[in-house]
This record gives sequence, structure tokens and C-alpha cells, in this order.
Amino acid sequence: MNLASIRDKLTEHTPHYIGRARPVNFSVLLPLVEKEGELHVVFEVRSFHMRRQPGEVCFPGGMADEEDDHLKDTAIRETCEELGTRPEEVTDIWKIGTLFSPFGPKIHAYAGFLKREEKFTENPAEVHESFTVPLSYFLKNDPVVHHIDIEVHPREGFPYEDIANGKTYEWQTVPYEENFYYFEDKVIWGLTAQILKDFVSIIKEKHDNSL
Repeated sequence: MNLASIRDKLTEHTPHYIGRARPVNFSVLLPLVEKEGELHVVFEVRSFHMRRQPGEVCFPGGMADEEDDHLKDTAIRETCEELGTRPEEVTDIWKIGTLFSPFGPKIHAYAGFLKREEKFTENPAEVHESFTVPLSYFLKNDPVVHHIDIEVHPREGFPYEDIANGKTYEWQTVPYEENFYYFEDKVIWGLTAQILKDFVSIIKEKHDNSL
């Protein structure tokens, strides 16, 4: 292979995430709904029959499908499937940001308003129940912060003899922040709490700057 052929390959190449050429994209929606004259945040409790994180509090969302034109459409579709809403009821959608989970998926977080007067019709296959928390609660109450360490544990058969320092090699331990919100009998933590905390910091900053 010569320089010209390498140049052609790299010119045609679309940059990707090294080690994960096709990252798994997820989209979630932080839903806001007006209730009793004030804004509330809508949460789900995952079905206890789910394979992953049964019974945990989360936002509606899921993996992007090929038919989704935009990652925002994924968040809308999943919200409708899980809470029984209609697409036209999901309005004023804003991109909060993208969360790179240390455990694999790339999560695109959106906030949106649900124009919904009647109760939600949850999909029992995915949602055990839904509940709301006044947005003012999160504006007044910071999360409780804990830290965990993500460590490397080589599997059996790892070729220590092929690396410098062998079995005494000092693997890097990655610190990771976990946030916990407590409301009545509900515990909101993990990626859901991380997205919520970021959203609250954005609106608090805008509010403070307007004073």
C-alpha cells in the first residue's frame, strides 16, 4: 500500500470514536408538566420485570432507531410509548447536552414540556408507575454527592508477561461522582440525577443572571 492509496482511504473516512466505531446512541426526555399552578418534573419507575435496572427511577427514553430522523425524535417516541402521550403533546423541546457514560452508551438529553391534562397511561411492560416532583424542590435542594471508583480488573488469561511491570502494573482508578436526590419515598440517582442536576444548574444560572 502506497501513500496515495492511504490518502484516498483517509479522505473518504468519516471520523469515529476509536475503539467503538458505532457508538450506541440513547435519547432521554426530562419532561415538564404544569400541575396545580406550577411546573413539575415527570419521572418514571421502571417496571420490576425489566432486565436492566428494574424498579429504578428514570426519565423516558431509549435507544435510537433507524427510522428516527433525529435524536430528538427518539426522545419524543420513547416518551409517547412509555407514558401514553401523543407526539403533539410534547412541545418546546431543548437539547440539554450529551452525557458520555463510563459504562458504554452515549446519552442525548432533552427537556420538553408536556401539554397533558389527563393522567398518563403508562406502558406496564416498561413503566411500573410515574410521579411528579415540583421543579421548585430541585431549585431549593441540592443533591447529596457520593463518589465511587471505577477500577480495572483484567480477566483470566490476560498476558501480564507482555506488558511492562507485569502483574505489578499500576492500573488507573477513575473517580466517578454519583448524585442522589431524595423526595418522599423516592430516590433519584445515577444518570437520571446527573442529567437533572445539569438541567437545574442551567436554569438556576439563567435565573440568577436575570436578577
